[in-house]
Amino acid sequence: MTKNEEILEVFNKRYACKKFSKEKRVSDEDLKTIIESARLSPSSFGLEPWKFLLLRNEKMREDFREFAWGALNSLNGATEIVMILAKKGVTGDSEYFKDNWKNLKKVSDEMFEAVKDKFTKFQEIHLNLLENERTLFDWASKQTYIALGNMMTVAAYLGIDSCAIEGFNKEQLEKYLSDMGLLDLDEYGVSVMVSFGYRDEEQPKKIRQPLTEVLEIIE
Repeated sequence: MTKNEEILEVFNKRYACKKFSKEKRVSDEDLKTIIESARLSPSSFGLEPWKFLLLRNEKMREDFREFAWGALNSLNGATEIVMILAKKGVTGDSEYFKDNWKNLKKVSDEMFEAVKDKFTKFQEIHLNLLENERTLFDWASKQTYIALGNMMTVAAYLGIDSCAIEGFNKEQLEKYLSDMGLLDLDEYGVSVMVSFGYRDEEQPKKIRQPLTEVLEIIE
């Protein structure tokens, strides 16, 4: 099998698992690799506007049934459930932006001002991101989906099944996490969830549009 065939085989084996085995568990080593693939994922301007909450508390997993209907199948058997948070209020003037470029990347003052100016123009002129808090949060959430996709692909490569979860009441979930002291609502919001485990069902036939319908070559 060629490398290209191996890659496509991974994508063909990945699907949204609806029934997880309660007997087979994801190893710590494999989970670490999955999480690392998220941490190493690309993001706009390298800002990494995300945080990952790994839900292992059994009491909390039971509580989630009240406001995360899309996670019920996962709660019934998946080894791990990860909540991906998106950073709020990321602008060129934010402390988060400054910390990321000055303290983490350790760029010079001159380079920082150049990147800040470019990022501000990018947000304000090209994408109109500075309209309100929601547009900024939506931009950050888009970045989290890059990490989400990488985690699910790496999991599939390791023979681990997954399910992306958007079926939850965002307001109720965030209030719950805030009340538990796990979420600062001024800093982060819940973007999406994803579960990992091993299937306890037959994989359904993968149906996709033909390539001719989704690809247009401009020459």
